Amino acid sequence: MLIGQELCKALFNDEYQYVLAVHCDHEHIHNHIIVNNVNFYTGKTFETEHNQGKIPERAWTKLRTISDELCRKHGLSTIENPHLSKGKSHWEWELDKQNMSWKEQLKRTIDEVIKVSENFADFLAKCAEYGILVDYNPDHKIDLKFMLAEQKERNPRAKFTRAKTLGYFYDSKQIARRIESYKYQMSHSPKAKIIRTTAERFQQSQGLQNWADRENMKAASKALNEMTASNSTLEELESAAHTAFAKRMTATNAMSDIREKFDRITEQLPVVEEYFKYRGHYQHYRSLTGREQQKYAKKCSYELEQYKEASAKVKTMFPDKKIPTAEVLHKQQTELREQFEKRSAEYNYYKKEADRLSRQIQQKRDSQKTIDRYLQNEQAAKRKKNQLE
Repeated sequence: MLIGQELCKALFNDEYQYVLAVHCDHEHIHNHIIVNNVNFYTGKTFETEHNQGKIPERAWTKLRTISDELCRKHGLSTIENPHLSKGKSHWEWELDKQNMSWKEQLKRTIDEVIKVSENFADFLAKCAEYGILVDYNPDHKIDLKFMLAEQKERNPRAKFTRAKTLGYFYDSKQIARRIESYKYQMSHSPKAKIIRTTAERFQQSQGLQNWADRENMKAASKALNEMTASNSTLEELESAAHTAFAKRMTATNAMSDIREKFDRITEQLPVVEEYFKYRGHYQHYRSLTGREQQKYAKKCSYELEQYKEASAKVKTMFPDKKIPTAEVLHKQQTELREQFEKRSAEYNYYKKEADRLSRQIQQKRDSQKTIDRYLQNEQAAKRKKNQLE
């Protein structure tokens, strides 16, 4: 704490407000400093005062220098050659802590950008702020690709990931729809029914004013009851709604993957059935020689031709030459149906949960707005009354 106070004293010179907090719940004790960057005396911002000459990091270089001097003074260690190491944002640190794959990190980061974007163009612009490289060309069939900037730094040969590879919800059209959907969920149109009693007719009629006051008190009382109906705060409800929405997306992506696999097997099945149906004819043909083979080829030309076509298709579908039987493919389809039903049930559950939480959030916001309008009207009516008296 004392070292932190010395640091703030040297850096801010009692000209800026700040809050200093010491974290001792980790192995490394450290300070957190929140500063009001407006100077008490000059009214200028901290950056304006210190970052003259178009050197944007001058003030923070000074901060590091002062911190290192104080640490040495009190026998604490410092970071040697800091220019050789690259700092991480809190978001990057969280991703590394969770040990997620590059693809999962990329999807999670894209989700964060969607939450703060106004539209698709704004999304593309803000990706850089969150460490995402974007390759967007609406004229190409594969119009959108992503890569984490950190991944490129660690591996210069890393390639962009196609948006479709990340899942259905990450192609350009779906991202645009998700931005609009998120904005709609987070916005609200107040439904406060508060009667404005500052109008002349209420001031001239005590009976009319008494009626309006009773109606306003009823509306405010109802709003207050709605505000306290749930033990959860607005922030907790919003967090739960985001979680439900994310899980619904996960279920949707899984359903999309299952559907693709099922469709692929549906395409493979008739070809595999045709292949095994006529393979015996081909094997018998190969076992013959001379005139017997020619005679059999003439007799079973249709079957051999069907096998030839099916064999060519099978080689394309199964380049590893591991050709499953129709029974195996039917079994895989059954398993995929079961998986799809399970994911579908998850999707329906989280959709209902997200909708329920959205309604609660809407209700809390509307109720808070009603109470705010009630208090504003009371204050305005009181001022009006005092002016008339």
